[in-house]
Amino acid sequence: MALAENADDLQGTEKVFSFFREQLLAGALKLGDRLLSERELALSLGVSRPVLREALRSLAMLGFLDIRHGKGAYVRAADISVLTDFFTFSLAQQPDILDDVMQARIAIECQAIRLACERAGDSDFSRIGSHLSRLMETLDDPEAGGEADFTFHVSIVEAGRSPALITLYQAVSELLRRSHVERRQLTVKVPGIRDYLVDAHREVFLSIVARDPDAAEKRLREHFAIGDEFRRKSFIAAYSKAASQPKD
Repeated sequence: MALAENADDLQGTEKVFSFFREQLLAGALKLGDRLLSERELALSLGVSRPVLREALRSLAMLGFLDIRHGKGAYVRAADISVLTDFFTFSLAQQPDILDDVMQARIAIECQAIRLACERAGDSDFSRIGSHLSRLMETLDDPEAGGEADFTFHVSIVEAGRSPALITLYQAVSELLRRSHVERRQLTVKVPGIRDYLVDAHREVFLSIVARDPDAAEKRLREHFAIGDEFRRKSFIAAYSKAASQPKD
């Protein structure tokens, strides 16, 4: 009996989720709209009020609803941090996940930078430029430098003005931030890394300002490729040093 009740509850919850999803996609529900009363919604969907209440509470926890006691439930802007946590917890369990996330990063940024060449305004140029300056100020600090590098690339994605790409990028932002810092920690002592970081990021920035999408994507892909080469050099240097140490 309990299993049947649980199955019914799950089906009822899915009805509520499906209704909410379809209403949003159809444009019938918009930010700030108030849902039907609990009684009306339960009758309309054919679910019990306890099941409805629990489903709405779950949607509120996900950041999609604002439940105001005595006033009803209202559509709210989704909390992206919930999605970020979900992706972080899910992907963190996978082996070599930072390398795989890097591939997603390349795909998103290469399209975003092309859009940025078309859509970026003066405020975007100013923001990217300020992050570039911060990046240049933190070349010797892997932690602060990695953070500055991350925010520089975030500002490029934001300048593309694509809500879908921005959301996808934000969803893996914690993993990307960690990747930037770890890469800086690995390469901070590799010869030529300082000049490379300055020149590569400056060229990417200037290609956006020039509104040249082909050049911008090319510079960005070169940046990723050369960055990987510096990382390989850091591994070689580390293992060569370890091999040259006298053995006990």
